[in-house]
Amino acid sequence: MVMNESKLVACPLFKGMSKEEHDAFLERNINEMVKFAKGETVVRQGDTIRAMYLLIDGVVRTQMITREGNILEIDLLEAVIPLASAFMYASNHTYPVDVICMEPCTFLKISKSAWLEEMVNNEKLLMNFLTLNSDMTVFLSKKIQMISLKSLRHKLCVFLLEKTTPEKNYFILKRSRTQLAEYFGVQRPSLARTFKELEDENVIKTDGRVVTILQRGKLYKM
Repeated sequence: MVMNESKLVACPLFKGMSKEEHDAFLERNINEMVKFAKGETVVRQGDTIRAMYLLIDGVVRTQMITREGNILEIDLLEAVIPLASAFMYASNHTYPVDVICMEPCTFLKISKSAWLEEMVNNEKLLMNFLTLNSDMTVFLSKKIQMISLKSLRHKLCVFLLEKTTPEKNYFILKRSRTQLAEYFGVQRPSLARTFKELEDENVIKTDGRVVTILQRGKLYKM
């Protein structure tokens, strides 16, 4: 199977590996490529993880169904990234979320046994795997903290601070306003009202999907 190795270079799992290592990895392990159309569900919450799905092209949305039956959006994942790597070798190795394609997506499938063997024989690959899963744990911890905030205003401030830095005070919203409302677990009018309040207070400026932070210090105080 032919694939541009530069795609793997963009994946945090293969950070620091040479072209020769990428090529050898592909030759040993890649024998199946799976494509999904926009809107299709790749896996569902509770499905058993039987192989590593490596997203090499496209964007997917991950969402969780709560006990109350509500949809809670977790994150958007862009290629190149594996799905649920932190859960792959858990005693209860099931997907914690639904994974839905935001656009046409392509995945490489790698067997769990092959991936484990690769990590045993490649310390760099093992460290990248551990780092990626540790970063995911940090992200989920922050997500839980944000969900625990009572005020939408507080949640939005945290979100805006995480998406920007003092050096880069703007970012492009990858979600529609409806999807962002689902991410926060609120109604779209409530989100629109809170955005407008921050704009009226000259804390942020929005231009289409571009959001610029005008007063970062004020966001921290909020």
